This record gives sequence, structure tokens and C-alpha cells, in this order.
Amino acid sequence: MIKENHEMELDDLSITHILLIAVVALILFGPNKLPELGRAIGKTLRDFKNGANDLMSAATESEPEKARKDITPPTQPPAPASASQQESVVQPSPQASEQQKDSRRLPE
Repeated sequence: MIKENHEMELDDLSITHILLIAVVALILFGPNKLPELGRAIGKTLRDFKNGANDLMSAATESEPEKARKDITPPTQPPAPASASQQESVVQPSPQASEQQKDSRRLPE
């Protein structure tokens, strides 16, 4: 069996739906309370929007501080090499470097 999706989205509300909701609200709250109710809902939405904007601006202001934070580890000065380590360093001969250059050339 195929299940039907009966969920409505706000895009699916037509003028008829909105008028029906307005009539039900008028019956429930009466004509004297509707303006007060509208103002209260408007103020609540405005406060919510201002709070959300404040949070977003605070988040964007704190991001550069995180970016500027120095995260590089401290470097230690190199330890002096002992005499035995200095002697064991082998310098490449000039012939070896020429052979490497020749091996990298393309054949003619």
C-alpha cells in the first residue's frame, strides 16, 4: 500500500485557510482582545528576531579572536652538535651531483 503524506507546509496555506484561522481566532478571543493579541505576537516576534541578530553578531565578532590566537608551539634552540656528529656528516662529491644532473636529463 502507498502511504499518503498528509503533512502541510506553510507554503500550502491558501487565502481560505488564513481566513478560516482568523474567524476561529475572532470567535475564541473576541473582537476586543484581537488587537492586543496581535501586538503581543508582533512584539514577541520582534524580540526573538532582535535576540537572534544579537547572537549572530556576537558570534561573528568572536570569530576573529579565535583566528588571531597563536597556536604555534614554542621552538627550542637547536642543541650544539658534538664533534663526533660533525665528523660523521658526509659531503656529496661533485661527481655524484653531476651524475644526478645527467640522470635527470631527457635522452637526446
